[in-house]
Amino acid sequence: MKTEDAQANGAWTVLVVEDDPRARGPLAHHLEENYRTFAAGSGHEALSLLDREQIDLVLCGQRMRDMSGVEFFRQTRISHPESIRILVTADTDHQEMIRSINEAAVYQLVSPPWQPDQIVLLIKRALESRELARRHRYLSRELKFADEVLHRQNISMTNLLQNTYEFDKLVFASELMVEVCNLARKASATDLPVLIQGETGTGKELMARAVHFFGKRKDHLFLAQNCGALSDELLQSELFGHRRGAFTGAISDRLGLFPAADGGTVFLDEISEVSPSFQVSLLRFLQEGEVKPVGTHESRHCNVRIIAASNRPLQDLVAKGEFRRDLYYRLRGFEIDIPPLRDRAEDIPVLADHAAKKYAQSINRKIAGISPEVMQRLQAHPFPGNVRELENEVRRMVALAGDGEFLSRKHMSPEFARLFPANLADTRQPNFLKGKKTLKEKVESLEAHLVSQSLLRHKWNHSRAARELGISRVGLANKIKRYKLDHGDIH
Repeated sequence: MKTEDAQANGAWTVLVVEDDPRARGPLAHHLEENYRTFAAGSGHEALSLLDREQIDLVLCGQRMRDMSGVEFFRQTRISHPESIRILVTADTDHQEMIRSINEAAVYQLVSPPWQPDQIVLLIKRALESRELARRHRYLSRELKFADEVLHRQNISMTNLLQNTYEFDKLVFASELMVEVCNLARKASATDLPVLIQGETGTGKELMARAVHFFGKRKDHLFLAQNCGALSDELLQSELFGHRRGAFTGAISDRLGLFPAADGGTVFLDEISEVSPSFQVSLLRFLQEGEVKPVGTHESRHCNVRIIAASNRPLQDLVAKGEFRRDLYYRLRGFEIDIPPLRDRAEDIPVLADHAAKKYAQSINRKIAGISPEVMQRLQAHPFPGNVRELENEVRRMVALAGDGEFLSRKHMSPEFARLFPANLADTRQPNFLKGKKTLKEKVESLEAHLVSQSLLRHKWNHSRAARELGISRVGLANKIKRYKLDHGDIH
C-alpha cells in the first residue's frame, strides 16, 4: 500500500539500486518527475532504506559488489513482500532467468539496452497492476463482509416469510394459497359454518383445524368425523349419540360428537356422501342447534361450529338433485376452495422441504437437503393425489437416504425418476394466467411476481433490483408497498 505521505502527495515511491553511479544517477533523476525516488549503491544500503521508508517498487541491477540482484530480492521477498521487484540483467540464459523469477518473485526482467522512457512505462504498468490487485483484495473483503451481513438479513427475512406463509400446519408459497388462507383467516374470526372443497389430498382437514385454532373456539375441542363410510344409523349415533338398547349393539350410552364438542368445532369430512335422510337431520341441527340422541325423546342444545368438507363440488350435486339446496346454503357461510397441487407448482419445493425435515426428524435422521434435479422432477409431476402423494414420495425418499445425504434421483420411486423436467414448460401455465381474473389483475400478478423475484435475486438490495427492472428506487418502493412485498408490510 502507499504510505500516508505518498498518498498525500499523490505519488508512488521507487527505489533504484545500482552500484554504477553513471547509470544510477540519471535514471533516478528521470524517475523523480513522476515518483518519490530513492537511490542506493549497494544491496545493504538498499535494505537499510527499505527499513526506513515504505517503498512501492524496487528497480535493481543483477551485478552488485556485495550481493547479486537475485540474492537481494530473495531477502526483500521475505522482509518487504509488498514491494514490486524489477530486475535489470544482461544474463540471457533462459533457465537462469526462470530461476531468478521463481526464487526472488521478480515481477519483470529488463535486459539492456534499455531507455529511461521504457523503464518509466514499465514502472507505471507495474504500479497500476499492483493497485488493481490491492483494490481487488479490498473489495473482496468488503463483499465478503457485505455477503455475511446480507446472509444474516436474508435468514431474518426467510424466517419472517416462513411465518407469513404458514397457516397453522399448512405450508405454502403460492399466490393462490395466500388468497385461500387469507379468506380462511377471515372465516376463523367468525362463528359461521365453513365449507371446504378440494380434491383428495389437498389438506382439507388441515385447513379445518387451522380455521378452528385461529378462531375464538381454539380452547375447546375440535372433533372430526368422516361421513363417507358410515350408514345413517351409525352416523346418527356418532354425531348425536344414543341410549343403551337403542339398536342392536348399543350396549351403553354414547354421548355423540356434537354434545361432546359443545363450545368447540366438529369437522364433517366427505359431507357429499351422506344420504338424503341424514341431510334432513343435519339441516335440523344447523337450524335449531339441538340434538336428540337415538333411542330417546329428550333434546339437548349444543353450541357447535360446523366445518364441512367435500372432494366433489356441492354446487354441481345440488344442480343434479343429489344434495339439498337449503343444506348447501346453510353449510357455506364461508366457502373455501383449495386448489389442486398441479395448479400451484410454487408450493411443491416448500412442501417437499417441509416434509423431508419432518420425516427425517421422526426417524432421527439428518438430511442434507433435496437436490435440484429431484425438485425439477417433482414439479414436473401432475400429482393426482395432491399434497398427500407428495408427502408419501418424500417420506419414501427419506427412508432410503443415508444419514447426512442429499435426496437425489436414485432415492425416487420409478414413476418420479423417469419424469423429464423439460416437459414442465409444456404442461404448466404461469400462475398469473390461471383462475378467473381480468386482464388488469393478471398483469398486476405478473408485475408483482417479477418484482418479488428480482428482490430475492438481489437479496433485497433495492438499488440493484430497481436497476434490473429499469425503474427508479422510488418506483420500486411504490410497487413493494402496493403489492405488500416488503417484509415490513407482510403480516
